[in-house]
Amino acid sequence: MPAEMSSTKRRYEKRARAANEQATRMRIVEAAIGLHGTVGPARTTVSAIAERAGVRRSTVYRHFPDERALFLGCSGTWRDRNPVPDPATWSAIPDPAARLAAALDAIYGWYEQVEPMLTALLRDADKMPIIGELQAGRYAYLAAVEDGLAAGWGARGHAARRLRATIGLALDFDAWRTLHERGLSRSDAIAVMSSAVRGAAAAGDRR
Repeated sequence: MPAEMSSTKRRYEKRARAANEQATRMRIVEAAIGLHGTVGPARTTVSAIAERAGVRRSTVYRHFPDERALFLGCSGTWRDRNPVPDPATWSAIPDPAARLAAALDAIYGWYEQVEPMLTALLRDADKMPIIGELQAGRYAYLAAVEDGLAAGWGARGHAARRLRATIGLALDFDAWRTLHERGLSRSDAIAVMSSAVRGAAAAGDRR
């Protein structure tokens, strides 16, 4: 075989192996994400991941040598598929009540989409510190959203602290889930939380 043809064949084989490795890695990630969102991370074993992905346990460890590597791989893929709502879609709304309603509509819609996974993750957070580490980004996002939603109400002092606390409650996943599990639609949940925030803003600085 001429040297040029041999070199081309090696490059082709190298690309094929790389593509096969990437496909295997994604099967493992898909399997882990599926198990994390159903049985939960704490009950997800490497054996279960391997069986669901159709690979050996050793293959899982070859791609993800420890729990942290696996979680980082899964969380990155999951975040890409389930991006948090962009605050730019509501931040320019001048009226604070309308801005709040628009933000809650977007965030509650996202909660509806990701509820199974978030529920499983938060349930296992005390057992697996890596979950809290990875959730820190979501909490930082919510804190920034709260900052934007707190502007424009005219509350000062104790009233401002009360307003911030109520907005934080309105943005909280567990608060939304409680309303959702009690049968409230998204629009009803928005109405309830918006009313609470307006009440906090209108209550003045009484202690």
